[in-house]
Parts: sequence; structure tokens; C-alpha cells
Amino acid sequence: MGVQRTDLDVRPLGDGELPDWIRAMRTGFLRTPTPTPREVEIRSGAPGRLYGAFDAGRCVATYRSFDQRVTAVGGAPVAANAVSNVTVSPTHRRRGLLTRMIDADLRAARDRGDLVATLIAAEYRIYGRYGFGPAAGATEWEIDVARTGLDPRRPVPEEPGARLDLVDPDGVRALGPALYERVHRGQPGAVDRDARWWQRATGLFATGDEPWKEPFCVVHRSTDGTVDGLLVYRTDEKWGEGKRPLNTAAVEELSAATPAAERALWRYLCAVDWIATVRTGPRAPDSLVADLFPDARAARVTTAADWLWVRLLDVPGALTARSYEAAGSVVIEVVDEPLAAGGPSGGRFRLDAGPQGSSCTPTTGSAELVLPLGALARLWLGDASVRRLVDLGLVEEERPGAAARADALFRTGRRPWCPDLF
Repeated sequence: MGVQRTDLDVRPLGDGELPDWIRAMRTGFLRTPTPTPREVEIRSGAPGRLYGAFDAGRCVATYRSFDQRVTAVGGAPVAANAVSNVTVSPTHRRRGLLTRMIDADLRAARDRGDLVATLIAAEYRIYGRYGFGPAAGATEWEIDVARTGLDPRRPVPEEPGARLDLVDPDGVRALGPALYERVHRGQPGAVDRDARWWQRATGLFATGDEPWKEPFCVVHRSTDGTVDGLLVYRTDEKWGEGKRPLNTAAVEELSAATPAAERALWRYLCAVDWIATVRTGPRAPDSLVADLFPDARAARVTTAADWLWVRLLDVPGALTARSYEAAGSVVIEVVDEPLAAGGPSGGRFRLDAGPQGSSCTPTTGSAELVLPLGALARLWLGDASVRRLVDLGLVEEERPGAAARADALFRTGRRPWCPDLF
């Protein structure tokens, strides 16, 4: 980890230090360092907790956390400590600055009663040593529209009485939050969105380096008029020889409360004149788009990677917050990572679970499975296979058959996914 320097001051930000913090953060993310006054103004009103490391008064590392709700398997909103804006300046790497910041923040989160911590990892190898594990992945596809095999004469949407309507950003702000509330409660791994999220997404304020440009926005209404789908996309303007359109549509948001709405929105986008290619952006690994078209090879995977990382701060609390489709029990020994950021969360627990509820209590009984805290995070949202983790050497099966019983408990019919980058 390198040598920790005790003369480096790691603490919450004080008055007047935000511009210097933003400069350090932008430097870490390879952006033009000096922030605009507008960015300072916007970030000064953002919720959350800001930490920094200071060397002779200059900010050399940044860290932000904020309150979040993440949807557990079964739909329960779980109190989470979301971690973001983590950077260490190139001049101050390997000095233990992230360890000091994340440890202080996660200890405070445990004291508040947060059950988990979450983050989107820019680099894979950093957060495993703090007890985080990749709990939900994301996949991106590129769709060759001409190859889909869709019948242009087929009506979209297909349900009688359903319809699609173009809306402006005001319409998205009016209709989007209620729709997303329905969607994220049914999607393990999804996180809540506040009013600022919708304002930022619809151009009321932006902290990016490029001016915000209005996208195209479409809502799907069911037969009773209820909005149950939202699509937001942007297009380029590219033409080939012979006046052949080569435009690409890039999806920024596609939320659907029903499979029919999701199918209709994908088919709508692939039927828009002049669009030759659709880039889906990060989607759930089991998104319908993978097998939606008559020629499934029209949708080509361009990226399949980890996305949402989770650290369980309260193992019994997190395991009992989710639901279980099968009934059974298993004794697990959770080994915390060496750095134990936020304080140790390990121990030996007996999980008794079933469709009617669950309990998770400390036990002195013999462990049937031994696993690190990060491996348990892979299981919490139902995405990983215990058997596969055993084969990878990440989980030790102390009693034959324990992996199969645990798989029956933890696995789910829908893969987890977090629609947001934070």
C-alpha cells in the first residue's frame, strides 16, 4: 500500500475549499483542472459528504459519499452509503490516502445504520481490498438495424390501444420520476433518483465540459393511458456515398415497467428513419434486446463488465433485507478483508430463509461455507453462483452439498442491474 504520511491532513472539507477539491477531482479524472464558477455553484448545493486530503493546504485527494437506497432482491429499499468522486493526485499515490478516507466514511455509515456501501469502480483492482465485491454487471450492445429482420409494416406498439408519444424535457421531469419509482422497485440493484438527478438529466443544470444538448424523448402509454416506458436517445448526422444514411442512435435512458413497453421502445428506435446503428449504452446483462429481433445476431455485445460494487456493512441486516424464493439454511463464515475499511463485518452466521422471511444470526456451529466479504457481495443481489465461486477458489465448501443449497437460496430469476452511474 505504500508508506502513510501522517503529516497529510485527511478530513471533511472546510469553508472555501470546494474549488480546490474540484480541481483535484478533475485532475484525477484527466479533465481540464480549473472548474468553472458554474460548476462550483452547482456542486456547492449537491447533497453528500465531501472528504479531502491536504498537503500544505492543497487538496491532493478527493472522496464523496451520499445517502442512497438500493433495491434488494424482493424489492425492499436498503439504506446505502454511496461512494463517488474518488481520486488521488498522481503526485500523492501509494500513501494510504484512500484507505484513510474510506475507513472514516464507512465507519460513519455503520454508525448511521447503513446496511451496505455502493460504488461504480473505475478500476477493478482497487476496492476488493476494502471488502467490496462486484454485485451487478452491465452489458452494452450495438444493433445493426438493417440486420434485425423487423417487419416495417408491423405496428409499434403492438398492444391494441397502447401508444408512443414524443415529449420534451419538461414532460420527462413530469412523467419520469413516477415511472422510475415503479421500475426500480422491481429491479434488484437499482438505486433511487432524487429531483436533482432529473434536473441534471434534462438540462436544467450540468457540470460537464460540453454544453447540454436536448435529446429525443419518447414515452410509452399502456392501453389505459398509464406511462409505463421512457426512452431518451441522441443521434449523430452521418451519411455515406450515394446518399445512404449512416446515423447512429445512442440510448441514454430506457426504463420500462412492463416487458411490452420495453419491446415497443426498442422496436420504435430501430424503425426511426435514417438510423442505421443503435448503441444501447449499459444495460442489464439479461436485457430483452439480446434476443428481441428475428435475427438475434443483429445485437452485438461490445462491452460486458462489472458495474455496481457492494460492501456489506451489516451482514445479518443485509441478508435479511432481501427475499428468498427457496427455503433452506446454511452456516457461512464471512472473512473480512485485511484492511477492514469501516470496521470488521465478518463472523460466522446461520442463515435460515424462505419465501415467508429469513433470519441471520451469529453462531458457533461449524461453517459450511467460508467466503470473503467481497464474495458475499457477489451473492447478495443474486447474480453469482456459489458453485462457480467455489470452482474459482473464492469460496471454500466445508460440507459437501452446501454450495448447491446456498445457490438455491441466493439465485434469482432476474439478474441485478444498476441503471445509473454515480
